[in-house]
Amino acid sequence: MVERTSKFLLIVAVSVCFMLILYQYVGPGLSLGSPSGRSYSEELDLFPTPDPHYVKKYYFPVRELERELAFDMKGEDVIVFLHIQKTGGTTFGRHLVQNVRLEVPCDCRPGQKKCTCYRPNRRETWLFSRFSTGWSCGLHADWTELTNCVPGVLDRRESAAAKT
Repeated sequence: MVERTSKFLLIVAVSVCFMLILYQYVGPGLSLGSPSGRSYSEELDLFPTPDPHYVKKYYFPVRELERELAFDMKGEDVIVFLHIQKTGGTTFGRHLVQNVRLEVPCDCRPGQKKCTCYRPNRRETWLFSRFSTGWSCGLHADWTELTNCVPGVLDRRESAAAKT
C-alpha cells in the first residue's frame, strides 16, 4: 500500500513539474492574460515612446563613409589592419593574407602564423597586420600605438631588406 502511494505521489509530482515547464515555454505564446493586465504584445515593446534623453550621434559624416580610395599596391601604399579583440578581427585578418586574390599572393607556410605579403616586383610589404608582421607594435595595439609605431617598424623592415 505504501509503495503504491509513493508511486502515485511521484507520478503527480512529475506531472506537476512537466506542466509548469510546459506553461513557462508555451504559455507566453498564448494569450492567457498577464498579471499586469496588459496584453503580451504590449509587454514586448520595451521602448514604447522615444527616450527624450537619447541623442543620435554620427561620428563619421556620410560623405566620409561613402568615399572611395585608390590603393596602389605597386606604389608606396600600406594597409594597416587594426586588430580589435572579440570582433572577428582574427578571422578577417587571416582572410586578408590567405583568401584575397592578388597579383602576388601572400606566402603562408604551414605551421607558421605569419605570412609574407610582398608587393609585385619588390620585397616590401603592403599589409601591416598581425598575420603579416606579427605583433610588431605590441599585443592588441590600439590606434594611437599603431600610429606612433608603424612608420618606424616599416622603416626598419625596409632598411633590413635593403641590406640583404
